[in-house]
Amino acid sequence: MNEHTSTDLPPVNMDAEGNPTDGRGAWRQYLCRACGWIYDERLGDPDGGLPAGTRFEDISDDWQCPLCGVTKRDFEPFVSRDTIITKPMINPVADEGGVIVIGGGTAGWTAIEALRKLDDKLPIMLITADSGDRYMKPQLSIAISQNKTPETLITKSAKELSKKLNIGLVAQTFVIHIDAKKRQIRTTRGNFYYQKLILALGATPTLPACLPPDCVWRINHIDMFAKLQSRLASRTAQHIAVIGAGMIGVEVAEDIIRAGHKVTLINRSSLPLAEILPKRAGARLRDALISTGINYLADSNVTQLTRLNSNGGYKLTLDNGTTLVVDEVVASTGLALDERLPKRAGVVHSIQGISVDERTLKTSDPHIFAIGDCIAIGGRACRFVAPLREQANAIAHEIIDLEHAGYQHKPPMVRLKTKSIIVTLTGDADNRRPWLLSEETDEYLLMIQEKDGTQSAKLELKQGQMAVHDTGTAPQSLML
Repeated sequence: MNEHTSTDLPPVNMDAEGNPTDGRGAWRQYLCRACGWIYDERLGDPDGGLPAGTRFEDISDDWQCPLCGVTKRDFEPFVSRDTIITKPMINPVADEGGVIVIGGGTAGWTAIEALRKLDDKLPIMLITADSGDRYMKPQLSIAISQNKTPETLITKSAKELSKKLNIGLVAQTFVIHIDAKKRQIRTTRGNFYYQKLILALGATPTLPACLPPDCVWRINHIDMFAKLQSRLASRTAQHIAVIGAGMIGVEVAEDIIRAGHKVTLINRSSLPLAEILPKRAGARLRDALISTGINYLADSNVTQLTRLNSNGGYKLTLDNGTTLVVDEVVASTGLALDERLPKRAGVVHSIQGISVDERTLKTSDPHIFAIGDCIAIGGRACRFVAPLREQANAIAHEIIDLEHAGYQHKPPMVRLKTKSIIVTLTGDADNRRPWLLSEETDEYLLMIQEKDGTQSAKLELKQGQMAVHDTGTAPQSLML
């Protein structure tokens, strides 16, 4: 229980009909990003010490969401949207074997397609917190310089897909709780029941405490991509700080500088992709990024981020005392499983992902499966698009009870989507094992790893195109 009482807050300003009289406009609503609970200023949170009529801005920063316990900083303004609900809906009594999929990304839709391919009458419903429109998330990190918009990135609308695949669709809806014993899903739009459940939850960007969520961009969803794209298009040659030099951070940094902006890439390690690449390859990647005009800050950690004004503009303080003033900040500081729903469903999981059987993708609950970015196999996260079809096929066969060989997990090919240098990694790479130099020229690098006397991984780097001129402006041909 929160300790705030009505005496801690301004007096309630409300007329007899419940309308505000404090001169600050209509009542507003705020959405908990963690669980989907909505704080309504008109209703307040009486159990938490917030009487009806309490403005969100007047709430203490340590107030907690009554549903999941996160603080005020994890809320955002909520704008009510029309919920897309299409038939058929699942009736748990009449529709024996009904399947619900939570998550409208590529993983969720791939699972639905696999099920529908095997059974054209199986009752299926998709519940998604966003529109559910289909797009390829990996394209977001290279789309700004290509002038792509959300409209061009979306390949099919959820409404069209739901009709084509004959499934129920409940969009713009947050799942609040999963009761595995009752096989019940509680949402902001009511309760639903399932016979089998597929979790396609994705992974959530992680932020260190020094990076306030409302001050940084995370390009992990098309909605946030659209907002960042709009902000960058509002003014030319802005200075953008990208924090984190993993795969996404490197791709985003090069993409933004190719769009004509100034970029500072801040990395806690000396070399980019330090957890994946050997030092020889990492140094080549670093040099290629610098050749595009990117200001690369190695061995640097942000200790403080301060907003300078309401329209953008931030001051970053690094652990060496250096300060940096930029227009916008993009964070690429890692991904982790949002443990809220797996925890409430009672399935075994870790911060890496939901533990699944490698062959069937079944969780510790026999009625619940998981797919895509939210799973862990052998304790390791599996965050790649390439295996999704095989994962979905195994799940579909298991649910419909058809004989199948099962999913066979193999390390997928990793390819960096940069233009200044082409990086390709195949096989079972492990940086704890030594890398052997096989071939090296000014334009090319080939390194291999061996395990038990045979080649286990191969790494290739090829010099690509120069991304910018010395002036820091992207060549027109590269903007297409």
